[in-house]
Amino acid sequence: MDKDLPLEILDSLSEGIITLNKEFKITFINLAAERITGLNKNEVFGRLCKSVFLSDWCKTACPIRQILETGESVFNFKNKVITKDGNTISVKINATVLKDENAKPMGAVISFNDVSRIKNVEKILRENSDFYGIVGSSPKMKEIYKLIIEISNSDAPVFIQGETGTGKELIANAIQETSKRKRNPFLKINCAVFPPELLASELFGHVKGSFTGAESDRSGRFELANTGTIFLDEISEMSLQMQTHLLRILQDGGFERVGDSVTRHTDVRIIAATNRDIEEAIKNKTFREDLYYRINVIPIKMPPLRERKEDIPALVMHFIKNFSLVYNKKIVGIDRDALELLMEFDWPGNIRQLRNVIEYAFVRSHKNDNICLCCLPPYLGTGEKCLNKSYPVKHREYISMGKLLKLLDENGWNQTKVAEILGVNRTTVWRKIKEYGLARK
Repeated sequence: MDKDLPLEILDSLSEGIITLNKEFKITFINLAAERITGLNKNEVFGRLCKSVFLSDWCKTACPIRQILETGESVFNFKNKVITKDGNTISVKINATVLKDENAKPMGAVISFNDVSRIKNVEKILRENSDFYGIVGSSPKMKEIYKLIIEISNSDAPVFIQGETGTGKELIANAIQETSKRKRNPFLKINCAVFPPELLASELFGHVKGSFTGAESDRSGRFELANTGTIFLDEISEMSLQMQTHLLRILQDGGFERVGDSVTRHTDVRIIAATNRDIEEAIKNKTFREDLYYRINVIPIKMPPLRERKEDIPALVMHFIKNFSLVYNKKIVGIDRDALELLMEFDWPGNIRQLRNVIEYAFVRSHKNDNICLCCLPPYLGTGEKCLNKSYPVKHREYISMGKLLKLLDENGWNQTKVAEILGVNRTTVWRKIKEYGLARK
């Protein structure tokens, strides 16, 4: 293998990569890191990293010093650095120890991404949404907003239930944003992702040698989230043994790291969520009833999208604005008949499915135009034909009552066939029948 191949691989990555030796001097910087910071590798090679990036954390709580001293990696560490031209940018850092053949620390490797643009997009979307990033003004959603405000001074556990894709994590974010702990740590974990033995380590930490691969002591999420909040998504996927440990934390804040006998304590507010029928899980003895009563102090039931269809127009425009920023492409809006089709669909995948549909349609739509029927996914029943985009909406949609009735009678009231003849969607024919009050003789 070519000895330069590893460096070529690092230079092909979109995230910045920097390596340091034990003296905190820079030994490598890839092309993405040069692009993000504006610095040339020849300018920084051999220099102390704190003299290059001028971050406040370099003076107070250097994350690199932390990983070299403890051996623990750093994930999603938020920081700000100063670029060569003097601009301050927000970055998200991951860092881990580099070890020699004797497993002794010899330096660190740091990866980072510029999240300033992402944060700006999120800010724009948040400012144009209804409630802390949540879009919707239906009565059911307004009741949830009201509840979130009412519990803002409480540390009581919250249990969010709802189908997949209804926005449970957004609700958790809003609870954190309005709570008295909003300036403290907020950690999230999806309990369905990890097998039981790894989930225990993730939540409670472990000591060196407690299992294969545990090369050093490690803090868990509950320890790191002390004084803050932890969001346990898909909590119903926890094993019964893990549920017992969680019950103890809810009772007195006590826990032990995996492989340790020392009891530690943490002050953490728990927000939990599930898409399963929790009462059925209790009945089947896959979820502890006593844990349910502990976490269900403040219950929030997320309505599926089919029960809040009046929010669909606002959600559609929200996603169009979102993708306009992401793809740097302007789409004006959505045609009326396309929106009506979205309003009639039942959305088994809820808001997540709607978002995917709008992204699909957005990519297929022409710049500075509307999303039309033919741009929507075929499984929605859009058919193959599209209205003539060169005519105004009111002209394209006008169908006289006499012409419509004549075509219906001639074609045995086959609405699909009439729609094909008119070059419109079947939904438009159905809507016009209702609008004119037509009925088959």
